[in-house]
Amino acid sequence: MNDHLTQPRAGGPEPVRLVVVSAGVSDPSSTRMLADRVAGKALEALRRGGRDATASVIELAPIAGDIARAVVAGHLDGPVQEAVDRIAAADVLVMSTPVYKAGVSGLFKSFVDVLDDDLVIATPVVLAATAGSERHAMVVDDQMRPLFAFLRALPVPTSLFATPDDWASPAFTRRIERAAGELAHLVDAGIRTTIADSEWDGYQHRFAGNATRSQRSVDDVDFDTDLMRLATGGAPRADQR
Repeated sequence: MNDHLTQPRAGGPEPVRLVVVSAGVSDPSSTRMLADRVAGKALEALRRGGRDATASVIELAPIAGDIARAVVAGHLDGPVQEAVDRIAAADVLVMSTPVYKAGVSGLFKSFVDVLDDDLVIATPVVLAATAGSERHAMVVDDQMRPLFAFLRALPVPTSLFATPDDWASPAFTRRIERAAGELAHLVDAGIRTTIADSEWDGYQHRFAGNATRSQRSVDDVDFDTDLMRLATGGAPRADQR
């Protein structure tokens, strides 16, 4: 889970942190291969725009048992907590899953199920899937896109789906490049920071959650909001009546 595709250059501003999540289980994994191709093109696009960037990979297969226990127990620890922490700190994501039974893999969905609802707010993400047949081509837009819309992430417009026939296709390579370019443009626009900073208090957050700005102590809680004033027996501020 800790294998790094790239390392930051010395000096300069903080690099863009790209985190790849691969739910592939075979070795070699076409799901991981697709994710790596996307990450490579994304790094190229970011650097063409003058942004230093690093990429690292979270492989879900080695921690599948830990993910299952986290789903059942509702508690994160060990490698699952480490994976969630890395996603919380990511600036951009590449999420890649195989398709089983006309849907995203159970391993992929189980991992997403343990993420806090506010963990990836406004985070740009490339959605990708692999399958043995083009009959499943709509899984990315029918299942993955609504899932990340619920998490309030920002999936790029171009979705990626690969069958064995696509790997040598110049058209598919261009599609990967387009998705990577869209990801880089979202980073350049600063959308994640703008949305998260200006609207953070308007979202619902879990106390002591895994989001980077989650409230973790009593000192972090704003007791002067109307909801908290009512909960503690007070009344709304006069200007809000």
